[in-house]
Order: sequence, then C-alpha cells, then structure tokens
Amino acid sequence: MKKKYYVGFFTGIFLLAIILGIGYQLSYRHTMNRQEAKSEQEKTTESVTTKGDATKNEGYYICELHGYVVVYLYDKTTVYEVTSILVSDLPEDVQKEVKSGKYVEKESEVYGFLENYSS
Repeated sequence: MKKKYYVGFFTGIFLLAIILGIGYQLSYRHTMNRQEAKSEQEKTTESVTTKGDATKNEGYYICELHGYVVVYLYDKTTVYEVTSILVSDLPEDVQKEVKSGKYVEKESEVYGFLENYSS
C-alpha cells in the first residue's frame, strides 16, 4: 500500500514540475514578445542618434559644463563630446559665445573649433 502512495506522490510532483515549466516558458515568451514590440515601436517613433549622427538641420551646440567646453547634439541634452578645454583659456568673445551656447551646423566645424582652441 505504501508503494502506491510513493508512486502517486512522485507522479504528482513530476506533473507539477512540468506545469510550472510550461507556465514559465509561456510567460517568458509573452514578456519577450512585448519587449520586442515595444522596441520596434520606439525605433519607428524616435530617431536614435549616436555619436556623429546629427541629421540635416540639426547641428551641434558648443557649451560650457563645469568650466570646460562640451559639445551637445541639437537637443542640448545629449552630450556629443567632452573636452579638456577650459573656457577660461578661450578669448573673451569666444567665452561669451560658448557660455550662451554656440550653434554649429556641421561636424567638421565642431572639430575645427576644437582643434583651434585645444592646446
């Protein structure tokens, strides 16, 4: 009689493990599908920019951050380049432009500016 109980107990544990495994796989697939759909939606609705990817009519801003010259993308929040150029080392008129946020349209202009004022 005891043997029947052991077989039934282990069969129940085995079935429970199978049910939990299937449930986990289904929930995992559901979550991954939702994340994939969300990332696809974000890709289509947002323009993702990386270093060097300013598109037409967007450009760059050369600004000051903690006393150093920093280049931002067109949105003035995404840092494009952090430099070791001190704003205090720049000529006075250039300091004013940088402090107010100097707009530059092309990447080549940004690097031209940085090359001129780096030591």
